[in-house]
Amino acid sequence: MSFRFLPTLGLLAAALPALAQSPAPAPTRAQDSAFVRQHYRKLDRQVVMRDGVKLATIVYVPRDADRAHPYPIIMERTPYGAGPRGEDHYPLRGPGPSRELSQEKYIFVYQDVRGRYLSEGQFEEMTPALGPTAANKARRIPRGPAAPHDESTDTYDTIEWLLQNVPGNNGRVGIMGISYPGFYATASLPGAHPALKAVSPQAPVTDEFMGDDAYHNGAFFLLDNFDFTNFFDVPRPQPTARYQPLFKLNITDSYAFFRALGPLQNANQPQYFGGRAKVWNEYLAHNTYDAYWQARNIRPHLTGVRPAVLVVGGWFDAEDLFGALHTYQAIEQQNPRATNRLVMGPWTHGAWSRTDWSKFGPLSFGQNTAEYYRRTLETPFFNYYLKDKGSFNPAEATLFDTGTNQWQTFAAWPPKEAQSRAYYLNGLGQLAAAPAASPADEYRSDPAHPVPYTAAIQGGRNNEYMVEDQRFAAQRPDVLSFQTEPLAQPLTVAGPLGADLWVSTSGTDADFIVKLIDVLPDSAATPAPGGALPAGAQRLVRAEVFRGRFRNSFEQPEAFQPNVPTEVKFALNDVLHTFKPGHRLMVQVQSTWFPLVDLNPQQFGGAAPAGTADAKPATIRLYHEPGYASRVVLPVQ
Repeated sequence: MSFRFLPTLGLLAAALPALAQSPAPAPTRAQDSAFVRQHYRKLDRQVVMRDGVKLATIVYVPRDADRAHPYPIIMERTPYGAGPRGEDHYPLRGPGPSRELSQEKYIFVYQDVRGRYLSEGQFEEMTPALGPTAANKARRIPRGPAAPHDESTDTYDTIEWLLQNVPGNNGRVGIMGISYPGFYATASLPGAHPALKAVSPQAPVTDEFMGDDAYHNGAFFLLDNFDFTNFFDVPRPQPTARYQPLFKLNITDSYAFFRALGPLQNANQPQYFGGRAKVWNEYLAHNTYDAYWQARNIRPHLTGVRPAVLVVGGWFDAEDLFGALHTYQAIEQQNPRATNRLVMGPWTHGAWSRTDWSKFGPLSFGQNTAEYYRRTLETPFFNYYLKDKGSFNPAEATLFDTGTNQWQTFAAWPPKEAQSRAYYLNGLGQLAAAPAASPADEYRSDPAHPVPYTAAIQGGRNNEYMVEDQRFAAQRPDVLSFQTEPLAQPLTVAGPLGADLWVSTSGTDADFIVKLIDVLPDSAATPAPGGALPAGAQRLVRAEVFRGRFRNSFEQPEAFQPNVPTEVKFALNDVLHTFKPGHRLMVQVQSTWFPLVDLNPQQFGGAAPAGTADAKPATIRLYHEPGYASRVVLPVQ
C-alpha cells in the first residue's frame, strides 16, 4: 500500500483480497457481485452541509430494510473516493468493510469529504477542529455560507440527513476508517451526534508533526511524503471523479534517487511538484510545531466522548503506529468513564482487513490474526452497539506479543504492573543494568553517505524494514551497537520506550535514531514458511528518530554548542515483545536513516525550510561517564 492510502471500504475489492469467512472458502468475485446486487440497493446522493456545501455520498441499503426490519448505519468518510459512482454500478465485493459485516447486513455509507473527488468545498489537510464551545454552538446556529464547520459538524450534518432520508434505518450509526479515514472517524467524536453509538478509528492519522505521516519528532519523512503527495496533493479547481498524478516517475532505487535529488527544495523543480502541491509546500514551510500543526492535533479535542470506541493499530505499521496508540491514550486520559478499548496486532498498515495475515516477511504467527480480530472483536463490537446483538466485553486492551506470537489481554495499557528498567549504553558495545565509566564512542555522520533504512533496493518503501535484520547497519562505522549477554529468562517489554542520550556534535544540529533489537542466538533460527530469520539475526523491534534541535522545545528549536555534552531525551512508540532465553537485547544509535527520513544538514538553520545544500559531515560522540550516562528505559513485566 502507498503511504497513508487505503481505498474506501466499499472499494476494498479493488485493492485487497477477499475477506474470507472461516472455515468456508472465499466466494468468487461473481458470487460476491451477485451477493451485493441481490441483497443491497444503492443510492447516490449529494448531502447538503450547514454552510450549503454538498458532499457526495453513496448509500447501500439492504433490500429488506423497512420499519419492521430496520438496520443500523455504518459509515466511512474518506478523501480517497467513495465510488463506484452511479446507482447502477455496484462494487465487486462488499459493500461493507469486511465480508463478515456485509453478510451481517447494515446500511453502508461512503462519503467524499469536503473538497475531495465529487464533493464541493475546499479540502484542508486534517481540518482543524472547532473549539469545544464553538463546536457545541455550531449545532444550533442558523444555516448559511458563514456557518462554522469542521469534520465533526460535517459528520453531524451527514448523520442527521441519513436518519431523515434513508428508509429502514434503526436510528443508530457507527463510523470506522483506516488511515486518513481513521482520522475522520476520530474527528466524529467531539460533539458527536446522539445517534452515533460506535466509532472505530483504525491506524488513524492523529498528530502529523509528532509521529504520524509528515514528521517524527521534527524529522521529515521524505520517502513516504514524496510518493503520497504525487497522487494525493493534486490541484482540484472543481469536483472530479478522477485524479491524475502530478508527474510520472519510475523509481527503482529510492536511495540513489533521493541522493541525486539533493536538497528538499529540488522537489519543487518543474519535472516534479513544480510548486503545485499545496500540502507539500505547507509541510516544508512549517518545520516546527507551530500553530499550523497544533491546530491539526485532534487529541486535545477528544473530550466528552460518548460513543463506544474501538481503536485498532498494527505493531508493524510504518505509517500510523503513533496514531493508534496516542488516540487511545488521549481518549483514556481525558474521558475516564468512556468505553474505550485498544487492539494492536502484528500488522502493517491496515493488514487486519486482509483475507489472511498469518505471516509477514520472515515472521510466521501460526494463526490468521486478521480473521481472528474481525471475528472476535470488530464484528461483535458493531453488532452489540448498533444491533443489540450478542455481547461485547473484551479486555481493555487486546494485544499481540510479537516475541511469542500470542495474543495477550490487559486491564490497562500500558500495563500498571510494568516496571521501568534502565539499560546503559556502556563502552565496548555493552548494554548493561548499571553504568560503567568509559571513553565516549564516536562516529562520523556524513550526509553524503547516509545510513540506509533498509538493505533492500527498491523504489517504494520496504514495509519489512519494521522487522528487518539490522546486521547490514551494524557493520557500518557510523552505527553504534550495544548488546546484553544472552538472557537466562524470558523478558517481556510492554509499553512505551524511552531514550536518554548524552551526546555531542562537532556541528550545530543532528538527528538521533535509536533502535531496539532482538538478537537471535548464533546457533538457532526462527522457522517461518517461505523463509526464516537466520541464526544471529538482529531483528528490529522498534525504532524512532529525533531531530536534536527540538530537544528542549518543538516550538523553539535550539542549536547545539559544538562538542559540548548535551542530553537528548525522547520516547519511542510502545511495544509488546518477549525476548526469549538465549536471545540478547541490542540497541543501535545512528544519525541518518535514509531516505525514510530527510537528511539533516547538521548545521542549525533556525526555522528555515529544510534542505541539504549546506549539509556537512559531523563527528557525533555518545557518552558513558558518570553524569553523562546514556541509556534506554524499558517497561518490563
